[in-house]
Amino acid sequence: MNKSLQLSDLSDAAGLVERLAAAGLSESAACAKADLLAASANQLIRDGVDKSAQAHAFFVPGRIEVLGKHTDYAGGASITCAPQRGFAVVAVAGDDETVRITDAGRGESCYFKIDPDTSPQIGHWSNYPMTVARRVARNFISGPPLVGARIAFESDLPPAAGMSSSSALMVGTFLALARVNDLTRRDEYRSNIDSAESLAEYLGTVENGQTYRALTGDAGVGTFGGSEDHTAMLASRAAHVSEYSYCPVQLRRAIAMPPRYVFAIASSGVAAVKTAAARDKYNRASNLAAAVARAWRDATGRDDPHIAAVLVSSPDATEKMRDILRCTRSEDFTTGELLARFEHFVIENEQIIPAAGDALAAGDMTAFGQLVDRSQKAAENLLGNQIDETIYLAAEARRLGAAAASAFGAGFGGSVWAIIRQQNAEGFLREWEGKYGKTFRRQGKSAAFFLTHPGPAAFELS
Repeated sequence: MNKSLQLSDLSDAAGLVERLAAAGLSESAACAKADLLAASANQLIRDGVDKSAQAHAFFVPGRIEVLGKHTDYAGGASITCAPQRGFAVVAVAGDDETVRITDAGRGESCYFKIDPDTSPQIGHWSNYPMTVARRVARNFISGPPLVGARIAFESDLPPAAGMSSSSALMVGTFLALARVNDLTRRDEYRSNIDSAESLAEYLGTVENGQTYRALTGDAGVGTFGGSEDHTAMLASRAAHVSEYSYCPVQLRRAIAMPPRYVFAIASSGVAAVKTAAARDKYNRASNLAAAVARAWRDATGRDDPHIAAVLVSSPDATEKMRDILRCTRSEDFTTGELLARFEHFVIENEQIIPAAGDALAAGDMTAFGQLVDRSQKAAENLLGNQIDETIYLAAEARRLGAAAASAFGAGFGGSVWAIIRQQNAEGFLREWEGKYGKTFRRQGKSAAFFLTHPGPAAFELS
């Protein structure tokens, strides 16, 4: 049990830096997060919450997908880490079932109840915390009545940048509601969630609406994704990248970040949101993967649930699948689309990720860079989720000397990472940003460029 904090303990940033650094953040990141936590605490105080109230404070990072483009929900693997940017969340238990959550940065609040019939407002940021509250009300019914909370948050993640800010908000909301309700002591939690990885799996289903073990699903937020984002947020290690497989979530290995290297991140300024047209594009990639697996089941009579399971079903499964897809007729997708989706998964999951992990672990940055280049090209030519801006950013980073660079996330906008040498990081970042701004003037006005080392998983401040 973490030491009890009063809201007033969180309202002064100077007193928080040492605690945040002890959790694995760099000194500069700890200072930045202390400011965010203090701003969130002071927001609650301005809203009338008593300074002496018991408070809970969390940091929830975003996610950098190093490799693993659209692989997790198909049973594949990915290599991820947590950036040292994310959400600072401060929560105080409520007196009834009402939740008031405030974006302290924008001064916007929303109110709702922890109720299984809560109806989120699609297209507004409140959709994400409301979806969490509704699922909590449906899944955790043993014990005393659930209470709401007064929650305030602030984030230094670029919004809608492909770094999973919406998932981070959902994780932060769940951690806050779980803490004020002692969910970890309830029968439903203890029977179904026993690790950071299983919590990540569960929160992935909160987002996509699926049932997790005995915890019944609902509508989610409308995206048919997996649990990669939540795993990176809840199970990352500072100074490491992690190779995980999914369905179920299993750690394959943690790989130390090569010394003297750092991530440079470029948010393209083109929003990668999980609503409207962007959501439909994301779901199309997911639905294609599901259609590929369904074609296999229809043709073979087997029950393999996803592409990864298909590929390990027999030594000749890859060629057999190609033959099946060439003869498959679908109302929703062409034969070419099904084949391209399958080939992308084979290249990314079966060929690139294992070899790239080996290269990174060995410190062979030349081989690693070449494999990442191949991943980027496969996303452009087979997955089809890249735009001119992300293609340019990845290619330009390599021209400027990055050891490796790739777009990441759902695609159709979003961000690009580059691994560069620490000694010239600031100069690289300025040149990368300058060239992008000159080439894409309108998008450059909304773009964001920053440096980060791999950071820790989400934690509660103690």
